[in-house]
Amino acid sequence: MSQITTRRTFLSHAGAGAAAASLAPDLFAAGSQEEAAPKRRLLMLGGTAFLGPQIVEQALAAGWDVTLFNRGKTRTDLFPDLDKRVGDRNTGDYASLAEGEWDLAIDTSCYIPGHVTAAIESIKGRVKHYVVVSTISVYADDAGEEGPVGEDGKIGQIPEELLPDFKVIRDIGKEGGKYYGALKALCEKAAQDAMPEGAVTVVRPGLIVGPGDTSDRYTYWPVRVAKGGEVIAPGDPEVGVQYVDVRDLGVFTFDVAARGTGKVYNAVGFDKKVTMKDLVESCIPEGHGKPEDLKITWIEDQFLIDQGVGQWMELPLWIAGGGNHYLNEAAIKDGHTFRDLKETAVATVRWHNENRDEDHRWRAGLAAEKEAKVLAAWHARDK
Repeated sequence: MSQITTRRTFLSHAGAGAAAASLAPDLFAAGSQEEAAPKRRLLMLGGTAFLGPQIVEQALAAGWDVTLFNRGKTRTDLFPDLDKRVGDRNTGDYASLAEGEWDLAIDTSCYIPGHVTAAIESIKGRVKHYVVVSTISVYADDAGEEGPVGEDGKIGQIPEELLPDFKVIRDIGKEGGKYYGALKALCEKAAQDAMPEGAVTVVRPGLIVGPGDTSDRYTYWPVRVAKGGEVIAPGDPEVGVQYVDVRDLGVFTFDVAARGTGKVYNAVGFDKKVTMKDLVESCIPEGHGKPEDLKITWIEDQFLIDQGVGQWMELPLWIAGGGNHYLNEAAIKDGHTFRDLKETAVATVRWHNENRDEDHRWRAGLAAEKEAKVLAAWHARDK
């Protein structure tokens, strides 16, 4: 029987404007309601890929001035009116940040601890609070053996002698991404060491999903179910799953950043138990959009493993046996909310249909031919 693997291992190896405005700090001077205080200023390291734009939108809605720092190569059409600084973390080029002061910096593009140290050094004394967008992959493989994993859970390690081998972002793929999480943990520590005590907030998301997700690690489900036919659903329908809509994560990240909470958060879903069955059923289109021939077929973990179906990447969010569960009470207490599962599914399908061709090359998900083969074997098992 094949070995069951933890969710964190797979994560490692795969390597609302009005609401934000109401949550952001008061933009008026304490002594006067007539004279507006100077706008608060945000420096985004990254900001144009997936989560970054969501955070930027929250900041703009709250009336902040925003500066973007990145290589100027990803979605350069976004935010044409913002202050854009070009640089490259891989080469240590932070020259464009020589001028300016910021109330807050949010780092969505940190993977190498030395990059965090260099970034903070380049703006030392000119930024009040720093936010590291990290990952739940920082936790060790065995962190969940004794129960759900909180923010004080066991952290994964990387041998010190290997650190010099990780210099540029692409290096995180070495050894199959084995040390991705441990390096992110060191990024957190690098920020905490470089900034004053209490001036660093850490947000650790799990799987980030929704419109704009090019990894396909969730997108597969709503698109596949909407297509109709017989769909494989994996394992125990009652096993819990956790993911977070990028829009909800954007609101939460900007909120705790703007408030400078200085805490560490597991930013994962949900505020109630969500099962694999809930996930699959949330992807079923309602009304006239529901395929007449849709059939959901649940197949046991071990049968899928024996058929060579890959956990997590071929059937996204599936870990045989369920994997780790991550506690999120701290995030919920400080304002993290979650939209309806169906809303995420509908928005994801809409984004996929509007932005991708039929010949889209999927980065995750079960190929149609393999799905048909596994289904045939499942139906033939008792014959």
